[in-house]
Order: sequence, then C-alpha cells, then structure tokens
Amino acid sequence: MTSVRTATFLFFALTLASCAGEQLSLTTAQSTTPQAAAGMAGRWILSAPNAPPCGMSFGAAPGATEGAISPEGGCPGRFFLSRRWAMSGDTLTISDQDGNALGELKQNGAGFDGQSVTGMKVTLAR
Repeated sequence: MTSVRTATFLFFALTLASCAGEQLSLTTAQSTTPQAAAGMAGRWILSAPNAPPCGMSFGAAPGATEGAISPEGGCPGRFFLSRRWAMSGDTLTISDQDGNALGELKQNGAGFDGQSVTGMKVTLAR
C-alpha cells in the first residue's frame, strides 16, 4: 500500500511540476517588442525629407507598449498633433488626442522608418 501511495504522490508531484514548467515557458514566451523592452520613454527626433526635424518626448513605464507623446513643435506634416503612441509587433503607431492615426513606422534597428497617413516618409531616431 505504501508503494501505491508513493507512486501516486510522485505522479502528482511530477504532473504539478510539469504544469508549473509549462506556465513558466508560456509567461516567458509572452515578450514585448524589442524596442518596447528596451524602452520607448525619452526624447526622439522625427525627421521627414525637405522638413526640419522635431523633438518628441515619449512617456511610458519601462517595457510599456503604449504611452503619451509631447511634440516640441515644428513637426513635419500633422505630427505636431501627436499625443499617443502604441507598439504592436514591430509597428509603432503615432496618433492624435482623439486616437486618429497620424503615421505608422516599422522598427529598423534602434529607430523606426515609416510614413504618415498622407504618405510622407518619416524617420524616428534617438
């Protein structure tokens, strides 16, 4: 009888350990995007062809995938209206206070390349 109890206990212990290991790997698999993990918070420079660059302050907690933007002014196109940012995969969306997208940029190394909703090419870099 003792060997049956021991075997049953061992079976349940291994099953629970296996479940815990699976849960750990699932949590590990849920990673943020590379740039979000590094942190979007801080000052970035938005540039467009034939336009002066402008500074933008991105606010967010470490590892966040969305946050606030404060443009410094003089931004090309309608990016002076930038108020929010959100990362989805490797795509950064910049939007105004009403949630209307102003542009989408794809991660390119340490920065981003993309275009405004009107088709103007833009670059975002530190």
